Amino acid sequence: MSAYSRIFNKQYQGLIKASGLRRVDLLNPLCMLLLGAIGILFIYSAQFSNGGDDWKKQLVWITLGSGVYILVASVNYKIFLEYAHLIYAAGIIGLLCATKLSPISVEMMGARRWVDIGLTTVQPTEGAKIGTLIMIASILARSEIGTMRDSLIVLIKVACVFLFPMLLIFMQPDLGSSLVFPPMIFALLYISRLSAKFFLSAFAIFAVAVIAIGVDIYGYSQHLERNREVGRTDNSIANIGNYESILPIHNYQRNRILTFVAPEVVDPQGTGASWNAKQARISAATGGVTGKGLLAGTQAQLGYLPQAVAHNDFIFSVIAEETGFFGSVFVVGLFCLMVTNSIRIAGLAKDRFGMQLAIGVSVLFLVHFFINIGMTIGITPITGLPLPFLSYGGSFVLSCFIMQGLVQSVYRYRKDYT
Repeated sequence: MSAYSRIFNKQYQGLIKASGLRRVDLLNPLCMLLLGAIGILFIYSAQFSNGGDDWKKQLVWITLGSGVYILVASVNYKIFLEYAHLIYAAGIIGLLCATKLSPISVEMMGARRWVDIGLTTVQPTEGAKIGTLIMIASILARSEIGTMRDSLIVLIKVACVFLFPMLLIFMQPDLGSSLVFPPMIFALLYISRLSAKFFLSAFAIFAVAVIAIGVDIYGYSQHLERNREVGRTDNSIANIGNYESILPIHNYQRNRILTFVAPEVVDPQGTGASWNAKQARISAATGGVTGKGLLAGTQAQLGYLPQAVAHNDFIFSVIAEETGFFGSVFVVGLFCLMVTNSIRIAGLAKDRFGMQLAIGVSVLFLVHFFINIGMTIGITPITGLPLPFLSYGGSFVLSCFIMQGLVQSVYRYRKDYT
């Protein structure tokens, strides 16, 4: 029996049915608060040696996020179905405000991903993820997927909805955030029981794309080698000339991929593009079983794990070094519990829109969780995806609370199975 049948077949509903008349799920909020508290503690630890105070800002964002979570969870999720177009449009407008054409866009570290709203800067990418999820869930909930013609019409609608924000995010450039869209879309289409031919075709397209990127990366690695052979660089990538390619990929993105598959090519001395990944692996590996203790992690405290990334993208490295295997397993367990419970809530939703929302949120969290921890231990390339509730960042923290609020709303306003 397929995973879909196991979750949604009536004979299995007894395994996931909520007990009594309980209308509030307590498991996900508990996981969120624990993860938020752990995040604040280790942001403080990661910046202890240089006197950073981002943990205070994170505390404010966690507090604000908790309020937003309660607000979203209190609203019947059917309202989001009615206003899906407006929510999606707001997300697109936010992305357009982050382009060069906008006077309020902010460029930092070579990327234009932020919008200045006066008191602070926000990253509209996070709002666009939520808007896209709600819009696609509404399309799939309203559409009949039966004949090939019906399926094709739905696919065209879904493609138009997610490709536009994905392209805008990719152009910022933000490769990591743009990569979270495809898994979410395919998961939503899968539970909509789309034709198997579509997934075979999509897999073929994905294989072609991977091959094209592989050829491009190989050509770029040869470009680096040729430059070194003729003495145009001194074992660094700082003076590498432009690499001509038909793919819209930046050299720093190619460097990140090469850092994963062939670090000796892009960074022979290990002091450039591969430095962060190497130090993150050292942090995770030297924590041992019980860790070195709070504020005692040498990689972050001595600056080997750069202060610019220790408290956000590589916060799990700090946790792994200071709490060891036990602490890492505890954090991973909280994430697994939260994602599994969200899938359980999807099974309790009697309508398709609620089911789609809960599954979409589950997949988004799972992608962030897998890629972030994966790049920490060296099994995925560095993409800059933060870790939910743990990594520092206001826009991302708020978006995580909003998405979990949607899941709670699905639970609260579901129709009980009989």
